[in-house]
Amino acid sequence: MAAVSSGGWRRWFYLYLPLGAIVILTLFPFYYMAVTAVRPDREMYIPWNRPNFAPFWTLRPTLEHFALLFRETLFARWLVNTLFIALMSTGISLFCGLLAAYALARLRFPLGGALGTGIFVTYLVPQTLLFLPLGEVIRSFRLGDTPWALILTYPTFLIPFCTWLMMGYFRTIPRELEECAQIDGATRLQAMVRIVFPVAMPGILSAGIFAFTLSWNEFIYALVFLSSATQKTIPVGVVSELVRGDTFFWGPLMAGALLGSVPVAFIYSFFVEQYVSAMTGAVKG
Repeated sequence: MAAVSSGGWRRWFYLYLPLGAIVILTLFPFYYMAVTAVRPDREMYIPWNRPNFAPFWTLRPTLEHFALLFRETLFARWLVNTLFIALMSTGISLFCGLLAAYALARLRFPLGGALGTGIFVTYLVPQTLLFLPLGEVIRSFRLGDTPWALILTYPTFLIPFCTWLMMGYFRTIPRELEECAQIDGATRLQAMVRIVFPVAMPGILSAGIFAFTLSWNEFIYALVFLSSATQKTIPVGVVSELVRGDTFFWGPLMAGALLGSVPVAFIYSFFVEQYVSAMTGAVKG
């Protein structure tokens, strides 16, 4: 009994308490964002030394900040723009990354390993260094202030990481599966599409989640390449329209941030197991 009691104490101290602290620290910003989004303005600016000061909850929740967000800004348009740009850039990045990862992981050719490393190194280049030459390219093709300015620039940093992630996952798939299919008469393309890609679906889904999340939340390129209010994405539109000088409209700001984070959280909640499985496979590869 003493040993069991000691083991339970150690488990609580070394596992449950640190894990609980991490969960609280991780979720608290989202909780406070949600509370601020439904807090009335009259409660938001109450001095801390007042008796009814309650910074972490509200007894009179309201949806006026959400109504103001849709009534006085173009948030609905920003939502459509962000979704279109994220889906298109994710599709392009997945298609290119899938073919590149398969070639680097399954085919043997000179300098294949160096090429794979070089592709991943390009992902590490800061975006603040790339938007200047990319801006010149966008200007030359007259794509400024259009969704295509982002759709064609986001893959410059999405494709390298997607390629690296799926390349590590492809390496965990036994080559014997393809060889058996080719012995039965399938071509390499048929074996790739019908055998390897279905088995690698967790890796493909995780790469898609990553690409969609990064393109959904991207700020620098969207700020530089989009100027008109009707073309902006959620990260840029919320900040530019609800922060005026030194005045922050905290209620609508938090409402916009909350609505902007819902799609990503919704998608991640469906594919979390595949995402973890793919990350494990990529590390092993």
